[in-house]
Amino acid sequence: MFHKEGTPSILLGTLFTAIVLLLSDYFIDTDWIKKGIQIATLLLLIIILQFFRNPKRTTILNDKQILAPVDGKVVVIEEVFESEYFKDKRLQISIFMSPINVHVTRYGLSGLVKFSKYHPGKFLVAWHPKASEENERTTVVIENETFGAVLYRQIAGALARRIVNYAEEGMQVIQGTDAGFIKFGSRVDLFLPLGTPINVVLNQKAIGGKTIIATKE
Repeated sequence: MFHKEGTPSILLGTLFTAIVLLLSDYFIDTDWIKKGIQIATLLLLIIILQFFRNPKRTTILNDKQILAPVDGKVVVIEEVFESEYFKDKRLQISIFMSPINVHVTRYGLSGLVKFSKYHPGKFLVAWHPKASEENERTTVVIENETFGAVLYRQIAGALARRIVNYAEEGMQVIQGTDAGFIKFGSRVDLFLPLGTPINVVLNQKAIGGKTIIATKE
């Protein structure tokens, strides 16, 4: 199953692959050169297909849990000052996505979208300390009955050149459903109220819509 954001790239990749295979078979007589070009082209198509994969996941809805919004590795757990929306201290949890991770963004909790904004910016490597403030990014705040206001931020990386965000102010969103997509490696930051009990540790592998980031009784 593939994400809808990958449709143009998959169609172009498939067309390009078909053309290269046909032309190389017709015009190139040297077998090893022909096979090399064909294998390289097929590998490129496989890379495109795996990048836009969208595995079907069943999320067990739980209003007392915040789930990982993306697949990747937990790289930050720290208290920071969030300067865009809250303008106070929050607990930041950051998940880094490599190019081989699933890049679908999912809502980590259900609630009302109170804020959604796109920011143009730089393309620093996603793990750079200033990436959260200077890179191209989107900021979304969801008001949840259990946790209150929770902010998540999609951040472009050095390779990412397009962030897709489906959240609009006034929407009621459901935990685990599709919230957007980030192309070619990046990071997502979560900003939680101080004192929120955290269920993950640094360098832990997170699975979007599955891994429990925080629990509140």
